[in-house]
Amino acid sequence: MTAQTAVRLTLNPLGPHFGAQVEGLDLATATDDELAAVRAALIERKVLFFGGQNLDEDSQVALGRRLGELTVSHPVVEGLDEEHPEIYALDGADDGFADVWHTDVTFMPRPPLGSILRAVVLPPTGGDTSWADSQLAYDSLSAPVRDLVDRLTAVHDGTREFGYYLAQRRGGRGNLWEGEAVTRLDPVEHPVVRVHPETGRKGIFVNPGFTSHIAGVSEAESRAILDLLYAHLTKPEHTIRHRWSVGDVAMWDNRSTAHYANRDYGTARRVMHRITLRGDRPVGPARPSPRSDRHG
Repeated sequence: MTAQTAVRLTLNPLGPHFGAQVEGLDLATATDDELAAVRAALIERKVLFFGGQNLDEDSQVALGRRLGELTVSHPVVEGLDEEHPEIYALDGADDGFADVWHTDVTFMPRPPLGSILRAVVLPPTGGDTSWADSQLAYDSLSAPVRDLVDRLTAVHDGTREFGYYLAQRRGGRGNLWEGEAVTRLDPVEHPVVRVHPETGRKGIFVNPGFTSHIAGVSEAESRAILDLLYAHLTKPEHTIRHRWSVGDVAMWDNRSTAHYANRDYGTARRVMHRITLRGDRPVGPARPSPRSDRHG
């Protein structure tokens, strides 16, 4: 996109640095320049909301393909149908809820870049979703704690949430993810602090949904470090909350956020359709070289 074709979106910020409502944009008919502006705003604001959209399954997938490379619905959970393998249908009546803070699919070597979520069926009340800004949370840590977590690695394990589903409902055969069939969920390691590949900003990259422990420390130390980071990440000043209306679309940068879906609607129906953009392997801060100023 050139300076001559740059588009200025109308943004209604939800906080000083985090989240925004995009006003007056029809995602189904948006131009390439408008979507380039959306992509730039997504990196800056981390979560964007678009009200009054008229997307269906086909147009949601088409939108995702214009913004990046889509993955299948999920490493383990089947897509909506044969025509829409990219859509992950989150139906509260079929355990399709996420009432724990998490960052999507961090239990794989290459978690998604981001997600596009569309409200399909909503309960009369409840069902809000909250997001946390992992970069703002990192920046507001004290310097000694930042120095500590910059050097740590965490283990992420999907078996706690999806191991039973893979074994019992899929018979040990998941989806094709990153070109390989998922037949088991082996733990993976990621840096505790992730450097954003497009901005270079650091963010906390552990989450209660999938992080099992910190590598190389005792169980007690691991629990204490993770509890500190989780409590800090989800402080009110680091979060925003969205009350859904049918037709709403949310986009978020999965590399710099965590989110939580309220499960406060009883037996009412809540159905959301999500697609995800293919991401890259998380990279942590550069480790300092060993000191070479020894005196002999």
